[in-house]
Parts: sequence; structure tokens; C-alpha cells
Amino acid sequence: MKLRIILNGKKAGDEVLRQAIDRVRADHEIQVRVTFETGDVARLVDEAIAEGCHRLVAAGGDGTVNELVDALMRHTSDERCELALLPMGTANDFATAARVPGDFEEALRLAAQGEAYGVDVIRANDRYVVNIASGGFGAQVTANTPVALKHFLGGGAYTLSGLVQALNFKPYDGEFIIHGEASTQQLLVGAVCNGRQAGGGQLLAPDAYINDGLMDLVALHHFPIEALAQVIAELQAPKVDNQYVKYHRDTQASWRSTPPMPINLDGEPIAESRVDFEVQAAAIAMVLPKDCPMLQPGSKPITEK
Repeated sequence: MKLRIILNGKKAGDEVLRQAIDRVRADHEIQVRVTFETGDVARLVDEAIAEGCHRLVAAGGDGTVNELVDALMRHTSDERCELALLPMGTANDFATAARVPGDFEEALRLAAQGEAYGVDVIRANDRYVVNIASGGFGAQVTANTPVALKHFLGGGAYTLSGLVQALNFKPYDGEFIIHGEASTQQLLVGAVCNGRQAGGGQLLAPDAYINDGLMDLVALHHFPIEALAQVIAELQAPKVDNQYVKYHRDTQASWRSTPPMPINLDGEPIAESRVDFEVQAAAIAMVLPKDCPMLQPGSKPITEK
């Protein structure tokens, strides 16, 4: 298998990665392209497609995966390369939930030898999300957590920062619109989920699948401090009739708020008064482990369909 790695430029000097690439090159052809500035991922994806590359590897964190998915979605379905993952970020929420190996050599061998599955993508206005779009408290935590703290504590930085900020956080008022039916919400967190976790390991949609053609919609409503234990229990047990953590599944949804609620698309911040979400089923061919828990039981690789 011939691989083309698109590597986040911040990781280009990683000696462990270089050694892993050298070892895997004994069995597979590997090319490396390194990003340097905004727009590089889209340009490199365009080049890969023009040159007939069959399989790309997103080497970086959740933001790098998002950039590659977004760039691939700008092309027609028959043009898109297959996509594999090499987790190198702080949290790696999507790759972790998918059980992509954290060891670089193991991840590269999966990228070269593994099979691809059709994976859903969520369109958010004119951008795309492969993991989770989160709004409100979660987005504020991610945006305001210092980079140095992220590197020192890993994913735990989001939790620590979140606990501090929660003391003064006020909920956002807005409307969640699901297939034309609007409901007024006072939200601490709103999430539109394709994957299962965000924010450094926080499970938001523990039963979500990335190939079921549906979004898992999660709304955490304002709650008193004495209800914290109940909220934690509800986060771990998705039920429509929960008191504070509400769950729905659908193919379309919209969020409206004034002023705009901060929203993260796979960790990339935006602030818009209205965001329309829609599932694009089986839009990306992604290389995943056979035991990936985010694939529906019995899922077949695209080559076997």
C-alpha cells in the first residue's frame, strides 16, 4: 500500500515518528507532506487527488483530521481519497474512541494494511464535522484553555479548566430546531455528535455510531449544584426522558441564538447566530480497526459491499 501522510507542521521534528516511518517503509511506500500555514491541508489534498493518491493519513490531532475531512468533502465522492489516522494531538478524541492505536508504528501499519469503512460526516453550514460540534460551556473551555496547560496535562487540561470556569458560567438562551420543530433551550452544553467524545475524553454520546446515517443530539440544561451526581449519571445513560441531559437522534437540526453561542467544529471555534446541521451518510472512506466500537455491529469494509 502506498501512503501519503499529511503531517501537522508542529510535529515535523518528532524523532519517534521518523523512526516509525522508517520501519514501516520497509514494507510500504510512504510519502510525507508537512503543513506550514493556513490553507496547506486543502492544497495538499487537492494535489493528492490530482496525482491519483489512493490513501491519505491525517497525522495530528482532531483539528488535523477535521481539516482533511473538510478538504476531501470539497471534492466529489468518486474523487475522495481514503483516509487513515495517525493520532499526534493533545486529546485525539476521535481516534481514541475509534481505537486507532496510539503507537505510531502500529497506527501506520493499520493505515497501510487496514480496510476502509464508509463513515458519516456532518455538514455545519458550509463546513464539515466528523467527530462533534459542541457549543456553549464546552466550546468556551476549549477556546480558553492555555496551550501550555494542554501540553502539561494532556486531555485533563480541559477538565481542570472547565471546573474553574463552571463557577461563573451562565447558560445560553436559544432554539434547537429538529426537523422544523423548535424548542427554547437554556443550555450549558449543546452537542451535535457523529463520534462519541470530545474535550479530552468527555463522553457526550456514548452510544453513537459513525456509520448509522444519524446525528446524536445532546443538550445539557442548566442545573443546581446539588444535582451534579444526577447529571453525571445522565451523561452516562442516554435517555430521551432525562431531566437535565436530553438526547435525540436525527438527520437534521439547527441552532439559533442571539448573541451567537461559541461553537467548536471538531475543536475549531466559530461564532454564528444560526448553524444548520445535516448528516452526509457514508461520505468518507476511513481506515479503522475491525473492532472499532463506533462502527455498527456487522459493518462491512467498503471493498466487501
